[in-house]
Amino acid sequence: MALLGKLAEVRAELDAHRDDPWRKKVEEAVRGENAISTAALLDLLRAPATTGTARRLAVIMRSLNFIPMKSRRLMPGGRAGNTVTRGWARPLRQMKSSPTKANTGAVAPQPGG
Repeated sequence: MALLGKLAEVRAELDAHRDDPWRKKVEEAVRGENAISTAALLDLLRAPATTGTARRLAVIMRSLNFIPMKSRRLMPGGRAGNTVTRGWARPLRQMKSSPTKANTGAVAPQPGG
């Protein structure tokens, strides 16, 4: 029993170290936001705009149920010019996480019988 308890302690400690230190800052930044640009998040984190940092941010944003997008509306003057930026948005529709009854082969009740 002592060995199993020690293994559980070590696992909990490793899981605590595995959490990304950016996650807390990103969660606070996107609270109440429907869309935000990647550049704005990297500025908030004071991180350079590199492929590696964008990928690291992408893992966090996907875990927060945001979806990637390209938009002209996320930059100042974006509607008039040809400035396109990438960012993240919350999905407008509920994402399907499990099959519906129609897809599982369940028989729908017939009207009148």
